[in-house]
Amino acid sequence: MPKGPDLATRVRQVRERLARAAEAAGRQPADVRLIGVTKTHSPATARAAVAAGVEELGENRVQELAAKMPLVDGARWHLVGNLQRNKVKQVVGHAVLVHSLDRRSLADTLSRQASELGVVQRVLVQVNVGGDPAKHGCGMDEALDLVAYARDLPHLTVEGLMTIPPLPGPGAPPAEAARPHFAALRHLRDDAKARFPEVVHLSMGMSADLEAAVAEGATMVRIGTALFGPRAAGPWRPQEVGT
Repeated sequence: MPKGPDLATRVRQVRERLARAAEAAGRQPADVRLIGVTKTHSPATARAAVAAGVEELGENRVQELAAKMPLVDGARWHLVGNLQRNKVKQVVGHAVLVHSLDRRSLADTLSRQASELGVVQRVLVQVNVGGDPAKHGCGMDEALDLVAYARDLPHLTVEGLMTIPPLPGPGAPPAEAARPHFAALRHLRDDAKARFPEVVHLSMGMSADLEAAVAEGATMVRIGTALFGPRAAGPWRPQEVGT
């Protein structure tokens, strides 16, 4: 567990930030879903988050997601990191919302696995709005075509878009640097929604820039550090103490 304020206090502080940001934007705080990103943190921490009212949890790595899911009752899971096609079987069929669909081949694999299990896999299309070579995601000019392709597959439903903005330049406030990218994703979502009404969600914003994300219409924010403190140096592994 993080040092400093306890988790319940951190949850309250983050929800207060979300509420202030929503009210400043003329929105309802309930319209923004808080996803606690438990990457590198133990299942004990994830269970504490659920007990503190953060029932939607996100993981970046498939291995951590698969290991933690059976150990945390009451959580609704999100995969917010990159998904390789050879890891799809560990995700589909577990009621996980995948935030990182970024190519047709991955859509095909997800739909095929969902078909075998007789389920519909929920996804968001990840868009590399800033064109950052260090980030995953399809290009802005590819996003609508990928949405159209994926939603036509029989066992996929595309519920929205996701982005991770480029890191801010030296001395640049993270929220100010990220806001144009969040605005660009919102405009893209609006274009997609005009064609495909089910494309409603905007997954964007993290601990340092959640206010800018909410101002630009985020419906999901992915918060790690502000809730759980700094990440560990490596992934959590099942044999570790404190599960």
